[in-house]
Amino acid sequence: MTHPEMAYLHLLQHILEHGAKKEDRTGTGTYSIFGYQMRFDLSKGFPLLTTKRVPFKLVASELLWFIKGDTNIRYLLQHNNHIWNEWAFKKWVESDEYTGPDMTDFGRRCLVDESFNTLYQQELALFCERILTDDAFAEKYGDLGNVYGKQWRRWTNSEGQEIDQLQDVIDQIKTNPDSRRLIVNAWNPEDVINAGAKGSKSALPPCHVMFQFYVTDGKLSCQLMQRSLDTLLGCPFNIASYALLTHLVAHECGLEVGEFIHSIGDAHIYTNHVEQVKEQLSRTPKDLPTLHINPAKTSIFEIELEDLSIEGYDPHPTIKAPIAV
Repeated sequence: MTHPEMAYLHLLQHILEHGAKKEDRTGTGTYSIFGYQMRFDLSKGFPLLTTKRVPFKLVASELLWFIKGDTNIRYLLQHNNHIWNEWAFKKWVESDEYTGPDMTDFGRRCLVDESFNTLYQQELALFCERILTDDAFAEKYGDLGNVYGKQWRRWTNSEGQEIDQLQDVIDQIKTNPDSRRLIVNAWNPEDVINAGAKGSKSALPPCHVMFQFYVTDGKLSCQLMQRSLDTLLGCPFNIASYALLTHLVAHECGLEVGEFIHSIGDAHIYTNHVEQVKEQLSRTPKDLPTLHINPAKTSIFEIELEDLSIEGYDPHPTIKAPIAV
């Protein structure tokens, strides 16, 4: 029987062998393919990759942040989750109020200049501490705008009314499970124009654009459509996150889990990640872990980090690689 993780490893190998060299927004460069799909049977174990360690608590706290409709990194920092720091920090250092050292193009410069990287880490640490301790500063500079939590829980229509897409789709699963409209959409064209630019509505346009649920034989499946995928760093998080989301929605709706299907537009490996990818491909997958959800919590909106745990996770060591900002 083929190990479930091979779906991901085959994607890495396919990009190495067939990827086209492309330039990108970050200036790093990628090897890229277009149009790819992976399928994971969630009954065969929770797809937290084993060929390198994937920190489950970071995956879970980020997903709960989305589910709560939160868009401020303070919640993440309170749970020692730093994966969105760079985008909030960018907002701060590009503001008129920032008077510290020059942080222009910090994402690239910290990779090529060790002395600058030390300075950057110091400034970033000061920024994070202030987000945690200064309410007014956190409100102004910790918020990332109309990112996933806003679109999932507080989508605003042309009349200014907010729509809770996630609550609505859960209600539909419970009352009309055969619906072909069990969709949550994060892509708002108005918000993604100039996303990330100074004064824009969103720090980053959504990479995971939309997801759709499907119910059959008492099982809940989920398909994610992702426009852009960093296969080394982002993909393991996305797989685990949407598998967890599927489990949580199934838990509330009284269903078993079916498949997680990952449909990808631009799947890429950054040029400075190639050696790390080869290292991961040299490793043999281990048994997948098991997810446990506190049975006392019946609503997805009541779940906290302590209500989730992973059992039987024995991965290969972490593989570190620079993130492109």
